[in-house]
Amino acid sequence: MKRILTLTTLFIILVAMRGDLPAYQIFNEKGKSSDFDKLVNAAAKADVVLFGELHNNPISHWLQLELTKALYIKKNGAIVMGAEMFESDNSLIINEYLSKRVNDRNFESEARLWPNYKTDYKPLLLFARDSSVKFIATNIPRRYASLVNREGFAGLESLSDEAKKYIAPLPVAYDAELPGYKGMMEMMGGAGGHVNENLPRAQAIKDATMAHFILQNLKTGSTFIHFHGTYHSDNYEGIMWYLQQQRPDLKIVTINSSEQDSLSKLDEDNKGKADFVIAIPTTMTKTH
Repeated sequence: MKRILTLTTLFIILVAMRGDLPAYQIFNEKGKSSDFDKLVNAAAKADVVLFGELHNNPISHWLQLELTKALYIKKNGAIVMGAEMFESDNSLIINEYLSKRVNDRNFESEARLWPNYKTDYKPLLLFARDSSVKFIATNIPRRYASLVNREGFAGLESLSDEAKKYIAPLPVAYDAELPGYKGMMEMMGGAGGHVNENLPRAQAIKDATMAHFILQNLKTGSTFIHFHGTYHSDNYEGIMWYLQQQRPDLKIVTINSSEQDSLSKLDEDNKGKADFVIAIPTTMTKTH
Protein backbone atom coordinates (compact mmCIF):
# COMPACT_ATOMS: atom_id res chain seq x y z
CA MET A 1 0.00 0.00 0.00
CA LYS A 2 2.85 2.37 0.91
CA ARG A 3 4.49 1.71 -2.46
CA ILE A 4 1.21 2.41 -4.25
CA LEU A 5 0.82 5.71 -2.39
CA THR A 6 4.39 6.68 -3.27
CA LEU A 7 3.84 5.94 -6.96
CA THR A 8 0.54 7.81 -6.88
CA THR A 9 2.22 10.85 -5.32
CA LEU A 10 5.01 10.72 -7.93
CA PHE A 11 2.44 10.50 -10.72
CA ILE A 12 0.58 13.54 -9.38
CA ILE A 13 3.83 15.52 -9.19
CA LEU A 14 4.77 14.61 -12.77
CA VAL A 15 1.32 15.56 -14.03
CA ALA A 16 1.52 18.85 -12.17
CA MET A 17 4.93 19.58 -13.70
CA ARG A 18 3.54 18.91 -17.17
CA GLY A 19 0.52 21.04 -16.40
CA ASP A 20 2.34 24.38 -16.37
CA LEU A 21 0.50 27.00 -18.38
CA PRO A 22 2.58 28.18 -21.37
CA ALA A 23 2.62 31.94 -21.91
CA TYR A 24 3.37 31.65 -25.64
CA GLN A 25 4.38 29.29 -28.42
CA ILE A 26 6.33 30.19 -31.55
CA PHE A 27 5.41 28.60 -34.87
CA ASN A 28 6.80 28.98 -38.38
CA GLU A 29 4.68 30.13 -41.30
CA LYS A 30 3.45 26.59 -41.99
CA GLY A 31 2.34 26.01 -38.42
CA LYS A 32 5.29 23.87 -37.33
CA SER A 33 6.51 24.46 -33.78
CA SER A 34 9.58 26.67 -33.57
CA ASP A 35 11.44 28.36 -30.74
CA PHE A 36 13.13 31.58 -29.67
CA ASP A 37 16.62 30.48 -30.74
CA LYS A 38 15.44 29.79 -34.28
CA LEU A 39 13.75 33.17 -34.34
CA VAL A 40 16.95 34.89 -33.23
CA ASN A 41 19.06 33.05 -35.80
CA ALA A 42 16.69 33.94 -38.63
CA ALA A 43 16.44 37.56 -37.51
CA ALA A 44 20.23 37.91 -37.35
CA LYS A 45 20.49 36.94 -41.02
CA ALA A 46 17.91 39.52 -42.08
CA ASP A 47 18.35 43.09 -43.23
CA VAL A 48 14.99 44.00 -41.71
CA VAL A 49 12.89 42.36 -39.01
CA LEU A 50 9.24 43.43 -38.94
CA PHE A 51 7.88 42.60 -35.49
CA GLY A 52 4.09 42.81 -35.49
CA GLU A 53 2.72 43.25 -31.98
CA LEU A 54 -0.61 43.23 -30.25
CA HIS A 55 -0.48 46.71 -28.73
CA ASN A 56 -1.86 45.75 -25.31
CA ASN A 57 -0.23 42.34 -24.96
CA PRO A 58 2.63 42.00 -22.43
CA ILE A 59 4.09 38.92 -24.12
CA SER A 60 4.52 40.83 -27.38
CA HIS A 61 6.38 43.61 -25.61
CA TRP A 62 8.52 41.30 -23.50
CA LEU A 63 9.60 39.29 -26.55
CA GLN A 64 10.35 42.48 -28.48
CA LEU A 65 12.85 43.49 -25.83
CA GLU A 66 14.30 39.99 -25.45
CA LEU A 67 14.72 39.59 -29.21
CA THR A 68 16.38 43.00 -29.43
CA LYS A 69 18.82 42.07 -26.66
CA ALA A 70 19.62 38.74 -28.31
CA LEU A 71 20.10 40.39 -31.71
CA TYR A 72 22.38 43.02 -30.22
CA ILE A 73 24.63 40.30 -28.82
CA LYS A 74 24.54 38.10 -31.91
CA LYS A 75 25.22 41.04 -34.26
CA ASN A 76 27.90 42.57 -32.02
CA GLY A 77 25.81 45.70 -31.64
CA ALA A 78 25.09 46.10 -35.36
CA ILE A 79 21.37 46.80 -35.09
CA VAL A 80 19.05 49.75 -35.66
CA MET A 81 15.70 50.06 -33.91
CA GLY A 82 12.51 51.82 -34.98
CA ALA A 83 8.82 51.88 -34.19
CA GLU A 84 5.36 52.88 -35.34
CA MET A 85 4.66 54.35 -31.90
CA PHE A 86 6.95 57.32 -32.49
CA GLU A 87 6.10 59.86 -35.20
CA SER A 88 8.76 61.18 -37.54
CA ASP A 89 8.47 64.80 -36.41
CA ASN A 90 9.47 63.65 -32.93
CA SER A 91 12.89 62.53 -34.17
CA LEU A 92 14.70 65.51 -32.66
CA ILE A 93 13.47 65.04 -29.11
CA ILE A 94 14.00 61.28 -29.31
CA ASN A 95 17.61 61.84 -30.35
CA GLU A 96 18.01 64.36 -27.53
CA TYR A 97 16.59 61.83 -25.08
CA LEU A 98 18.88 59.06 -26.34
CA SER A 99 21.89 61.35 -25.98
CA LYS A 100 20.73 62.27 -22.45
CA ARG A 101 20.25 65.93 -23.33
CA VAL A 102 16.59 65.70 -22.27
CA ASN A 103 15.36 64.12 -19.04
CA ASP A 104 12.42 61.76 -18.64
CA ARG A 105 10.05 64.42 -17.35
CA ASN A 106 10.57 66.77 -20.29
CA PHE A 107 10.58 63.98 -22.84
CA GLU A 108 7.36 62.45 -21.59
CA SER A 109 5.58 65.80 -21.43
CA GLU A 110 6.68 67.04 -24.86
CA ALA A 111 6.73 63.90 -27.02
CA ARG A 112 3.39 62.50 -28.14
CA LEU A 113 3.55 59.14 -26.42
CA TRP A 114 1.12 56.25 -26.35
CA PRO A 115 -0.76 55.55 -23.08
CA ASN A 116 1.25 52.36 -22.52
CA TYR A 117 4.61 54.00 -23.20
CA LYS A 118 6.07 53.52 -19.73
CA THR A 119 5.33 49.80 -19.50
CA ASP A 120 5.73 48.75 -23.13
CA TYR A 121 7.95 51.12 -25.14
CA LYS A 122 10.14 52.91 -22.63
CA PRO A 123 12.16 49.71 -22.02
CA LEU A 124 13.01 49.65 -25.74
CA LEU A 125 14.12 53.28 -25.73
CA LEU A 126 16.17 52.74 -22.59
CA PHE A 127 17.89 49.75 -24.16
CA ALA A 128 18.72 51.84 -27.23
CA ARG A 129 20.04 54.66 -25.04
CA ASP A 130 22.11 52.42 -22.79
CA SER A 131 23.51 50.45 -25.73
CA SER A 132 24.15 53.44 -28.04
CA VAL A 133 21.77 52.01 -30.64
CA LYS A 134 20.05 54.32 -33.09
CA PHE A 135 16.26 54.47 -32.63
CA ILE A 136 14.16 55.80 -35.51
CA ALA A 137 10.74 57.41 -35.23
CA THR A 138 9.20 56.02 -38.42
CA ASN A 139 5.49 56.77 -38.39
CA ILE A 140 3.75 59.59 -40.22
CA PRO A 141 2.54 62.39 -37.92
CA ARG A 142 -1.08 61.54 -37.16
CA ARG A 143 -2.33 64.91 -38.42
CA TYR A 144 -1.16 64.00 -41.92
CA ALA A 145 -2.69 60.52 -41.75
CA SER A 146 -5.94 62.21 -40.72
CA LEU A 147 -5.60 64.51 -43.72
CA VAL A 148 -5.39 61.50 -46.03
CA ASN A 149 -8.42 59.98 -44.31
CA ARG A 150 -10.37 63.14 -45.18
CA GLU A 151 -8.97 64.11 -48.57
CA GLY A 152 -7.03 61.15 -49.91
CA PHE A 153 -3.42 61.34 -51.06
CA ALA A 154 -4.19 64.59 -52.87
CA GLY A 155 -4.41 66.32 -49.50
CA LEU A 156 -0.69 65.78 -48.97
CA GLU A 157 0.26 67.70 -52.10
CA SER A 158 -0.62 71.01 -50.45
CA LEU A 159 1.80 70.47 -47.56
CA SER A 160 4.92 72.59 -47.26
CA ASP A 161 8.29 71.21 -48.25
CA GLU A 162 9.18 71.13 -44.56
CA ALA A 163 6.12 69.02 -43.74
CA LYS A 164 6.83 66.63 -46.59
CA LYS A 165 10.12 65.68 -44.95
CA TYR A 166 8.10 63.71 -42.41
CA ILE A 167 6.26 61.48 -44.89
CA ALA A 168 7.07 59.07 -47.69
CA PRO A 169 8.00 60.79 -50.97
CA LEU A 170 5.03 61.71 -53.14
CA PRO A 171 3.34 60.34 -55.13
CA VAL A 172 2.84 57.26 -52.98
CA ALA A 173 2.34 53.89 -54.68
CA TYR A 174 -0.96 52.32 -53.70
CA ASP A 175 -2.62 49.02 -54.59
CA ALA A 176 -6.25 49.03 -53.45
CA GLU A 177 -6.50 45.33 -54.35
CA LEU A 178 -4.02 44.18 -51.71
CA PRO A 179 -6.04 41.87 -49.42
CA GLY A 180 -5.27 43.89 -46.30
CA TYR A 181 -6.52 47.19 -47.70
CA LYS A 182 -9.38 45.54 -49.54
CA GLY A 183 -10.39 43.77 -46.35
CA MET A 184 -10.67 47.10 -44.54
CA MET A 185 -13.20 48.27 -47.11
CA GLU A 186 -15.17 45.03 -46.93
CA MET A 187 -15.23 45.19 -43.14
CA MET A 188 -16.64 48.71 -43.24
CA GLY A 189 -19.25 47.72 -45.79
CA GLY A 190 -20.22 44.65 -43.80
CA ALA A 191 -20.78 46.78 -40.72
CA GLY A 192 -23.43 48.70 -42.60
CA GLY A 193 -21.71 52.04 -42.08
CA HIS A 194 -20.53 54.68 -44.53
CA VAL A 195 -17.66 53.32 -46.61
CA ASN A 196 -14.79 55.83 -46.60
CA GLU A 197 -12.50 54.87 -49.48
CA ASN A 198 -9.73 56.93 -47.93
CA LEU A 199 -9.46 54.77 -44.80
CA PRO A 200 -7.16 52.17 -46.41
CA ARG A 201 -5.23 55.03 -48.01
CA ALA A 202 -4.60 56.45 -44.54
CA GLN A 203 -3.32 53.01 -43.54
CA ALA A 204 -1.17 52.85 -46.65
CA ILE A 205 0.50 56.22 -46.03
CA LYS A 206 1.50 54.94 -42.58
CA ASP A 207 2.95 51.77 -44.12
CA ALA A 208 4.72 53.73 -46.85
CA THR A 209 6.20 56.24 -44.41
CA MET A 210 7.43 53.58 -42.02
CA ALA A 211 9.04 51.72 -44.93
CA HIS A 212 10.61 54.98 -46.14
CA PHE A 213 12.33 55.72 -42.85
CA ILE A 214 13.44 52.11 -42.47
CA LEU A 215 15.12 52.31 -45.87
CA GLN A 216 16.69 55.66 -45.05
CA ASN A 217 18.35 54.19 -41.98
CA LEU A 218 19.48 50.79 -43.21
CA LYS A 219 23.15 50.05 -42.65
CA THR A 220 25.12 47.42 -44.51
CA GLY A 221 25.74 44.47 -42.22
CA SER A 222 23.20 45.65 -39.66
CA THR A 223 19.70 44.43 -38.88
CA PHE A 224 16.91 46.98 -38.58
CA ILE A 225 14.30 45.70 -36.12
CA HIS A 226 11.00 47.53 -36.39
CA PHE A 227 8.03 47.37 -34.00
CA HIS A 228 4.46 47.98 -35.11
CA GLY A 229 0.94 46.68 -34.88
CA THR A 230 0.82 43.24 -36.45
CA TYR A 231 -1.67 44.38 -39.11
CA HIS A 232 1.07 46.53 -40.67
CA SER A 233 3.01 43.46 -41.86
CA ASP A 234 0.57 40.54 -41.74
CA ASN A 235 0.48 38.32 -44.82
CA TYR A 236 3.67 39.98 -46.10
CA GLU A 237 1.79 43.17 -46.95
CA GLY A 238 1.81 46.68 -45.51
CA ILE A 239 5.32 47.82 -44.62
CA MET A 240 6.88 44.80 -46.30
CA TRP A 241 5.07 45.50 -49.59
CA TYR A 242 6.48 49.03 -49.65
CA LEU A 243 9.98 47.85 -48.76
CA GLN A 244 9.90 45.35 -51.61
CA GLN A 245 8.71 47.94 -54.11
CA GLN A 246 12.00 49.80 -53.66
CA ARG A 247 14.37 47.10 -52.45
CA PRO A 248 13.30 43.64 -53.65
CA ASP A 249 16.78 42.40 -52.76
CA LEU A 250 16.28 42.85 -49.03
CA LYS A 251 16.15 39.86 -46.71
CA ILE A 252 13.10 40.50 -44.52
CA VAL A 253 11.83 38.41 -41.62
CA THR A 254 8.28 39.02 -40.43
CA ILE A 255 6.78 38.22 -37.03
CA ASN A 256 3.08 38.07 -36.22
CA SER A 257 1.49 38.09 -32.77
CA SER A 258 -1.86 36.33 -32.42
CA GLU A 259 -4.08 35.23 -29.57
CA GLN A 260 -5.49 31.69 -29.52
CA ASP A 261 -7.61 29.63 -27.14
CA SER A 262 -5.08 26.79 -27.34
CA LEU A 263 -1.34 26.83 -28.00
CA SER A 264 -1.07 23.13 -28.86
CA LYS A 265 -1.13 23.97 -32.56
CA LEU A 266 -1.36 27.05 -34.75
CA ASP A 267 -4.89 28.00 -35.73
CA GLU A 268 -5.56 27.65 -39.46
CA ASP A 269 -6.40 31.36 -39.72
CA ASN A 270 -2.93 32.24 -38.44
CA LYS A 271 -0.93 30.06 -40.80
CA GLY A 272 0.97 32.00 -43.44
CA LYS A 273 0.59 35.36 -41.71
CA ALA A 274 4.34 35.72 -41.16
CA ASP A 275 7.63 33.84 -41.11
CA PHE A 276 7.14 33.39 -37.38
CA VAL A 277 3.86 33.50 -35.49
CA ILE A 278 3.84 34.05 -31.74
CA ALA A 279 0.68 32.42 -30.39
CA ILE A 280 -0.46 33.80 -27.04
CA PRO A 281 -3.38 32.65 -24.85
CA THR A 282 -6.52 34.73 -25.32
CA THR A 283 -6.73 34.95 -21.53
CA MET A 284 -3.39 36.74 -21.25
CA THR A 285 -3.61 39.93 -19.18
CA LYS A 286 -3.52 43.26 -21.02
CA THR A 287 -1.19 46.19 -20.41
CA HIS A 288 -3.88 48.82 -20.96
